[in-house]
Order: sequence, then structure tokens, then C-alpha cells
Amino acid sequence: ARNYLDNHFPNWEKQLLPTKAKNFKSASGKMTSIGTIVKEIIIPHRKGNIRLNPEFLVLDDAHIQGLLLGTDYQRMYGIDIYNSKNRHITIGTNKEKKFSLDVYQKSSQDPPEELLKEFREGRFSTTLTSKQKLSLLKMLRKNRPAFAIGE
Repeated sequence: ARNYLDNHFPNWEKQLLPTKAKNFKSASGKMTSIGTIVKEIIIPHRKGNIRLNPEFLVLDDAHIQGLLLGTDYQRMYGIDIYNSKNRHITIGTNKEKKFSLDVYQKSSQDPPEELLKEFREGRFSTTLTSKQKLSLLKMLRKNRPAFAIGE
């Protein structure tokens, strides 16, 4: 959706590519495509990151809060989703290399505990006050695309 791209990927319109089909249908009605964009996705892992370069369809009238990776790309990259006790995905033939699949709706009004949960692997200086740590976490979340997405 335009509003999501405006908030997370400034100047995305300069990267817009044409698409063959213009009209799509969903359960809620007709949707109009304005083009596609290619965004690199980096899935971090301590044993080596996975880089994907999928095309995303940009819909003029969508109300989506994120980018959706279709099953065609999941199959192409060998992504399998496991809904076991701890949800995770594997990529390719290495079933030992598991990526956690946390479903989390981000909100600017999250309590500090939710921010800490989101950045649970981060290590912070013990000299930071709680207020400084919270401010840092908010800044990291706001600028997350700068750290996770290559241009």
C-alpha cells in the first residue's frame, strides 16, 4: 500500500516498474496495481544471512501494514514454514538452520516491554539509563529499514 511504502521506503516511486496486469480482485473487492518494486530482503542468522530479491506488487487501494511474500517466492527460494510450538521457517535443504517466525504488529504506542522483546538479541551498555535505552530502542525501530534493507 502507498502509505506503508511512504513511511518505510522514501522515494519508492522512483523505483516503480510497470506491471502487465492492472486490475486484481480480493475478497473485499477490486484492487488497482500501479506497478512493482524490487526490495532486497535480508533474513539475519548467526550462521549466515539469507538475501532475497523479490518483486512486490504495489496496489493503489490496499490497506496492508507490511510487505507480503507470496508462495511463488517461498517455493522458488525453498522456504518452508513450520507451525510447531515455536514457529520457524527453513530455507533450502538445510533443515537445521531455523529462522524464528515472530508475528508481531508494530505500533508506535508499544510499552517498553514490547520494544525490549523486539530487540531481545541486542546488547546495550550498562551505563545507559532506562530512559536512554527506551529512546534508543524507539530510534532503532523507526529507522529499522536502514539496517535491514539494502538499496
